[in-house]
Amino acid sequence: MEYRIAQLEALGRFLDEKKQDIMEATALDMHKPFFEAYFTDFLLCKNELNDTLNNLCCWMKDEHVDKSLVMQLDSAFIRKDPYGVVLIISPWNYPIHLFLVPLIGAIAAGNCVIVKPSETTKHTEKLVAESLPCYLDKDCYAVVTGAVEESTKLLENKFDYIFFTGSPRVGKIIMTAAAKHLTPLTLELGGKNPCYISDCCDVHNAARRVAWGRFFNAGQTCIAPDYVLCSVEMQEKLIPALRKAITEFYGPNPKESPDFARIVGDKQFRRIQALLCSGRVAIGGQADEKERYIAPTVLADVKPSDPAMQEEIFGPILPIVVVANMDEAIDFINARPRPLALYVFSCDNKVVNHVLERTSSGGFCGNDTLMHVTLTSLPFGGIGNSGLGKYHGKFTFDTFTHYRGCLHRCMGLEAINCPRYPPYNQQKLGLMTTAFEIKRKGMCTLL
Repeated sequence: MEYRIAQLEALGRFLDEKKQDIMEATALDMHKPFFEAYFTDFLLCKNELNDTLNNLCCWMKDEHVDKSLVMQLDSAFIRKDPYGVVLIISPWNYPIHLFLVPLIGAIAAGNCVIVKPSETTKHTEKLVAESLPCYLDKDCYAVVTGAVEESTKLLENKFDYIFFTGSPRVGKIIMTAAAKHLTPLTLELGGKNPCYISDCCDVHNAARRVAWGRFFNAGQTCIAPDYVLCSVEMQEKLIPALRKAITEFYGPNPKESPDFARIVGDKQFRRIQALLCSGRVAIGGQADEKERYIAPTVLADVKPSDPAMQEEIFGPILPIVVVANMDEAIDFINARPRPLALYVFSCDNKVVNHVLERTSSGGFCGNDTLMHVTLTSLPFGGIGNSGLGKYHGKFTFDTFTHYRGCLHRCMGLEAINCPRYPPYNQQKLGLMTTAFEIKRKGMCTLL
């Protein structure tokens, strides 16, 4: 425990001493606003770190479990063992947060770790590669840089656990590589996160919260609301409310706003720009390839067959798809791969609960966007096409921990064991049944 705490405290020093360097690197890579970089790549990381340091002593303890009658004098417990050597492959959109949070849990659980940061955000990659090893034990922790070729070679090695954050397409490649060695893994992937806005809601509050979630980090967020489902009537109310919110956030010309990020690379810019042909542009639509700028954009009357609805947008574009009612919205959501996040806005709690009960997603947030991931007490992860496994807070510690079932029996009192030995007879079977049987208790009722 002392060693793990020392390494975690060293991570805290890395964050504190390199805070300004982190802000500058993310600004150079993505024109990321200081506020957004500080909130995601510093504050939330410190929260994860402090939550882990506050609770590690408790998390590491053996858990004693219930025992059968015959084992009352023995010790039955769960030992929390590390897996061994862990590989963490992180993406570019939150280049510090998305490697550091799993790293905190991997260290807390006692593993050695190789970190592979994204090569797309070159300034942040260089900062991590040069600075992080100065804080951690080089015998147990390493940073490996490179692109596809280096990652492919890295995956040829046998790891004891792999943690990957990225796209479903690459996630399948990672899972195939892990299968060769039967390596357990966590896949934090993405998808198209639906946002249903009912006719019964405060449209101005909903617009502000949706706009913030969609255009935070220029939309390059795996849990951003990817598209809106609402009625024709709500669409007519929502568009002017979104326009007002965008102007309030970024001014009359978002291109000049210091609070609006840029697309990370030319390839990503061209892919996102091609989606602007979907539906009709109700707000925004401007683009500047030289600056990799795409304005906060709202597309109205988008059809399910339009390009913007065929892939995760991962940019500052918000399509609105018209549905007749809540039931049609639920059917629309359920007809597609299960998303990483699902959002619902309504002043009627019955509507929010109804959507929650009739759908499936990695995470769920009613009447807001993104905020569910700020709680270390909630698990974060996908389901189906959006991922496998969960983390944040103790869930990260659990992810990187092998829960080892242990029984330590007394060497004496052999008479207790005699009924299990041959030759068998009906009397011995009766004794064994009495000693081991678990009887069903009274029915319970879910309130």
